[in-house]
Amino acid sequence: MITIIDYDAGNLRSVAKALEKAGADTLVTSDEETILKSDAVVLPGVGAFADCMASLVGKGMDRVVKACVQMGKPFLGICLGYQMLFESSEEHPEGQPDVPGLGIFKGRVKRFPDNLGLKVPHMGWNSLKFSKVTPFFEGLPQNPYVYFVHSYYVEAADRSIVAAQADYGFPFDAAIARPNLVAMQFHPEKSGDIGHKLIENFLKAVKA
Repeated sequence: MITIIDYDAGNLRSVAKALEKAGADTLVTSDEETILKSDAVVLPGVGAFADCMASLVGKGMDRVVKACVQMGKPFLGICLGYQMLFESSEEHPEGQPDVPGLGIFKGRVKRFPDNLGLKVPHMGWNSLKFSKVTPFFEGLPQNPYVYFVHSYYVEAADRSIVAAQADYGFPFDAAIARPNLVAMQFHPEKSGDIGHKLIENFLKAVKA
């Protein structure tokens, strides 16, 4: 059973459908015991960083996410579910301090500059450049195209975890990976055959 964390934010059903299409048995839940006993955990997310973090903390899911990662349980973070793994985000009202994240990884979430001559949010298909070898990207072509929708990007402090970058005026960290954990700024559930392969690779890690 793969649990998808329900914290009243994110495109939960589309993520569940993509996992089920790849053969997974899924459950959308915010029950701590169920999540901790599951075979793997997915943290999706769509919306504003501060609102999603508040909802995550309000449901006690911040503690559960940290426990799952510490346990080494197979873990997939998507979009805001990727960003929230880091220390802080500058997605906040002007003049306010950065919003704290989960702090599982060191790094900051920053807004794309307005002076690049590019539209913000970064929306649509963009290619990946792999930064390291990981089983989560096994069988993918070089520079595969995946689907992004975001105005903020991760700047990871630990470069050893960065698995892929994309370019939008400059290179930014599009995915991280370490044993049993992969998180990505793009949406695999919206990325066609490439996204399906990524999900299949994640499911292989769950069964390993």
